[in-house]
Amino acid sequence: MDVNEGEGSSNPQPQVQDGFVSSGDELEPEQPADNAEDAVELVVVDPNAVDVDFNHGRIARIENLENLTQVQNLCLRQNLIVRIEGLSTLTTLVELDLYDNQLTRIENLDSLVNLQSLDLSFNRLSKIENLDSLVNLKKLFLIHNKITKMENVSHLVNLEMLELGSNRIRAIENISTLTGLTSLFIGKNKITKLQGLETLVNLRTLSMQTNRITKLEGLETLVNVEDIYASDNGIEKIEGLEQNTKLTTLDLANNRISKIENLEHLSELQEFWFNDNKVDSWKEIESLIPLKKLETVYLERNPIYYDAGSPFKMDPSYRRKIKLTLPWIQQIDATLAQSTT
Repeated sequence: MDVNEGEGSSNPQPQVQDGFVSSGDELEPEQPADNAEDAVELVVVDPNAVDVDFNHGRIARIENLENLTQVQNLCLRQNLIVRIEGLSTLTTLVELDLYDNQLTRIENLDSLVNLQSLDLSFNRLSKIENLDSLVNLKKLFLIHNKITKMENVSHLVNLEMLELGSNRIRAIENISTLTGLTSLFIGKNKITKLQGLETLVNLRTLSMQTNRITKLEGLETLVNVEDIYASDNGIEKIEGLEQNTKLTTLDLANNRISKIENLEHLSELQEFWFNDNKVDSWKEIESLIPLKKLETVYLERNPIYYDAGSPFKMDPSYRRKIKLTLPWIQQIDATLAQSTT
């Protein structure tokens, strides 16, 4: 999987979900100039088109789309658009992409009742609003805006993916009705507490990197979760994962954890990302011995990583010690593990 990264995450590798880079790691798009002096008019060539792409076209206004009677996918990425308008006749639209424009408000989407995917990432939105008629929405992307609150989405009960990474959100709230969610990305916000997730029993991926979380909690009902990304927080202890037995990826990189514990029941775990923590005893690695499906471990830049005689250099036996303790491991940090024989 991905998680997005690019923007300041310490995750050992990006996680990819449906081909996009996700919260806390999304790459900054190339920003168009704000002046619209050389903006071009939107012109439709084929009125029968199903897929219409005006990506990076220096378009400043959504207009002249009335003749599109069969369009299902409309891409207006990386333009100069400042207002959502001119879409009222496009009732056949299934996917609308307005990623990387200059939008300041969500509006004029009421007629798009068949819309299933909406991407408003990398704009200037400060509030989630005016989505009332989009009850068939399955994917909502609002990455890298100025949103301060999770609100006005509780009616979107068909939503499967919600991406709110890189905003200004302080609390997980108002999503208890979204029981069909399988992926929730809330990385790179200002969230301090894990809460409000109890009803999301179908969640498979939870990404909460680069927040202000200090405790793993509130995850008891997420019995189907497979991937948890919680790097770049202030977590001090591995706990609260007793019911998450389907986990295959656990990312706790760059936290404040000194002990590897409470993992022995995670028999499906394949990826354990734990670099940049505070583990100073090799005995802690023995806690991973029960995890026979484990393939990859990231442990670099923990105290055990460094040579005792030269604290800024890697211990020359670091990788060998891991391999001797976990002989079945296939990858140590970013490098394939070598046989010890």
